Amino acid sequence: MDLSIIIVSWNVREKLKENLRALQKARGNLDMEVFVVDNNSHDNTVAMVAEQFPDVKLIKNNENLGFAKANNQAIRQTQGDFVLLLNPDMKVKPDTLINMLNWMRASSQINVASCKLIDEQGKVIKHVRKFPKLWDQLMVILKIPHLFPKVLNKYLCSDFNYGQPAKVDSIRGSFFMIRKETITKVGLLDEKYFIWFEEVDYCKRVKQAGGQIWYTPVAESIDYVGQSFNQVLVGEKQKYFRNSQLTYFKKHHSIGEYYILKLAWVLGMIIVWVGDRRSKRSNHR
Repeated sequence: MDLSIIIVSWNVREKLKENLRALQKARGNLDMEVFVVDNNSHDNTVAMVAEQFPDVKLIKNNENLGFAKANNQAIRQTQGDFVLLLNPDMKVKPDTLINMLNWMRASSQINVASCKLIDEQGKVIKHVRKFPKLWDQLMVILKIPHLFPKVLNKYLCSDFNYGQPAKVDSIRGSFFMIRKETITKVGLLDEKYFIWFEEVDYCKRVKQAGGQIWYTPVAESIDYVGQSFNQVLVGEKQKYFRNSQLTYFKKHHSIGEYYILKLAWVLGMIIVWVGDRRSKRSNHR
């Protein structure tokens, strides 16, 4: 089998329907399978998939297991030479899958890859990143980029040329194609991450194993960005981000850097609290 596509979905029925219809148009002569892992949606996603897309292999969870664990459920069942982790709020173009597969088959040294992601207006979504380091993550926690946006330019690869293929550190998990033999060698996604950093962790592990991660513009896909996650409260998002960031640093960095980040989160919360207090006082004057 050429390709196994895995979509983890949570309460984005209409975007998922659009995604699956686009995959049907892009299938062509490819021998492929599509999995939808539903993380306990309450918008009739399961019924929609079962009724309108009977060929899709549907996995129904009774709770939200997060991104890594839900993907792993399907990865264990895949038969394709390549596995594509695809967010539900994506829309591939008719030639996206074949172009991506042909490119990866011609480049056997590439283990993980992503394509050009664009928004609804056709604007490039910048998603190539350097591996996280203590300095840039401190800047994120303390919200320094709000005052000095350029402080994260290196981490965000702000000068990256999205018109050329290139070997990179990490890519966005919304379109994440993995060579099946890489999964056999490196393993599954780390389920300690509920959401955020799981794809960065996987890229790090691939690189540690001597593999390569690439970006290529040979294929394009529309990314509606965060349709599921937009439903989560800001406080919950911050908790997920903090937990995943600390998990990554505990795993891949020194224990000293891990504890520095933990302390930075406390300081960051104090800064936010002080700012809120000042804002409330100003409003009462």
